[in-house]
This record gives sequence, C-alpha cells and structure tokens, in this order.
Amino acid sequence: MMLDPTTPVKPVSDVAALLDAMSRTGFQGRKLGESVTVWRTMIEDPQVSILLGLSGAMIPAGMQECLIELVNRRYVDAIVSTGANIFHDICEHCGVRHYIGYHHADDTQLFEQGIDRIYDVFAYEEQFREVDNIIAQFSRTCQGFEGSSASFIKKLGQWLIETYPQGRSLTATCVMHNVPIFIPALCDSSIGIGLVIARRQGNSIIVDQIRDADEITALVEKTRKTGVVYIGGGVPKNFIQQTQVIASIHKSHCSGHDYAIQYTTDTPHFGGLSGCTFEEAISWGKESCTCSKVQCFCDATIALPLVTSALIGSEAVRAAKKSE
Repeated sequence: MMLDPTTPVKPVSDVAALLDAMSRTGFQGRKLGESVTVWRTMIEDPQVSILLGLSGAMIPAGMQECLIELVNRRYVDAIVSTGANIFHDICEHCGVRHYIGYHHADDTQLFEQGIDRIYDVFAYEEQFREVDNIIAQFSRTCQGFEGSSASFIKKLGQWLIETYPQGRSLTATCVMHNVPIFIPALCDSSIGIGLVIARRQGNSIIVDQIRDADEITALVEKTRKTGVVYIGGGVPKNFIQQTQVIASIHKSHCSGHDYAIQYTTDTPHFGGLSGCTFEEAISWGKESCTCSKVQCFCDATIALPLVTSALIGSEAVRAAKKSE
C-alpha cells in the first residue's frame, strides 16, 4: 500500500452532514435529522414566518447561546416563552449565573444554604431575589404602562442594554433584531414576582394578556405561511397553535400552520397538549392538512445544540459553494 504523508487527518466535525445522515437512519435519530430538513426549508422560504415556543428550564440548562444564535441568524421571527426562561435569561444578563450541581443532592441541606436546585443545576436564591428587585426597579421607570407582554419585555430588554451594557442575553438580542417575545403566563414566574413587588410599592403596570393573543395572531394573519418550532410544550405551544383558530374567525376556513417541529419528552397517550401529535392538531385546524411536520421525542438539551449547529453548518456550506 502506497502511503501519502501529504494528506492531513480530517476530524469528523460536520454536524450538518451528521444530521443529514441521521435523517436516513431510524427511530428518533431519523426524526432529529428530518427536523433539520424541515427547519432549513422554512428558513429558505421568504414567505414563511417562524414562531418558536420555548418551555422547560432551557436557560438554566445552558441553552442560552443556542437560542441567541437562532435569533442572530433570523432562524426564528417571534418567540413565545414561559416567564421562567426569560427571568433566568435576565439573570444571566445581570451577571447572576447558574452552576453545575447534581440531582442526588440533599435538598434540605441546599435549602439551609440558600441554594435552589433545577435537577442538576444550582443557583443562589438570594441572587434570584436581587433580580426580582431589579425587575421591580425597572417597573418604576414605566409607571402607567399598559400593553402586551411583548411590549413590556421589549422595554425591559432596552433597559437591560442601557443599564447593563456588558450583559448578554436572549432578551437583549431579540430587542436588537426586533424579534418579539410573548409571555402569555407572565405572572407565573419570577418576573411576575417582581411586578407584584412593584405593585405593592405603588408602582403598578398592566400587562394585557388578551392583547398578547391579538398581537401574535395579527402577526400570523399578515404572513403568507407560518412555521412553528416547539421546544417542549406547555402554554407556549398552545398559545402559538391557537393563532390559526383565532385567525379563522375572519376567514372562511382555518388554514393551519404550514410547517411544524417539536422536540419533547411528553407522549400523546396521556391526553396532554404537550405530547399531542401534529396529526391530532390537524383536526382542530391548528396545522394544515399538508403541513410538513416532525415530532422528535428527545431531551431538548440534546436536540437543540445539535440542530442549531447543523443549521449554522449547512448555511456555511451553502455560502462556501456560492463563493467557489
């Protein structure tokens, strides 16, 4: 055998190629690969607006940079999130960190030490309370505010950029790229706690959750096609799903979302919305009958970094081919 010492070793590092190959395997590996194909199709279609539903403790679990990249590269056009994710995102912006812990800790001992546990992630309760008060402090600057959660979070993001210019967060990134963040259950989070503190101090603001539903539906109504991506399920999933139902009030029929992806560990046979299949959603008119849809039953902390890297990698490959 002839040796060729001029050919360097090439490490296997092309995540885009890996997931493309996985799309031709089986089980959830195939679904993960197929989800990249559907998401890439959405990105490449200028008529599609992409709505991201974000639930679960994604920010504490270290997914912040993935989410920031999705917004930076305009792989999503609007976000519907739990309040908790955005609260933890604000914490990171203000320098409050989440730490590697372990799930088999003594929780009584953690409580005595002022440590909060999110499975195997630790954080300091006192620091969270400081951020509650930061949110209350911000609220005093917009006394008399009345509007949607998206408008409120935009104002909060702008304030964070000005007050903590060295900080980095999904919230601030969305402000810079004009990507709205809706939080339809805002009071069910530490952001809500901060607003309660402000109210009891005489600095009341009104976040209009009905306006949330109206504003996000208007976004859906003015675009030709919509694609949805759900990280987990919960309130963000149904809040986005129902936009098609609301939009149908002013149409002769309900067209449904054109593309749909979900990464979840919930299953459909218990009847919960989080595990509900997109096939079931077709019966409600929430997904179109011709919807390109993929549900991957996988921990989102596995799926999201791989899918984000694959989307970025495939973009780089296309750019390289164009320059050849």
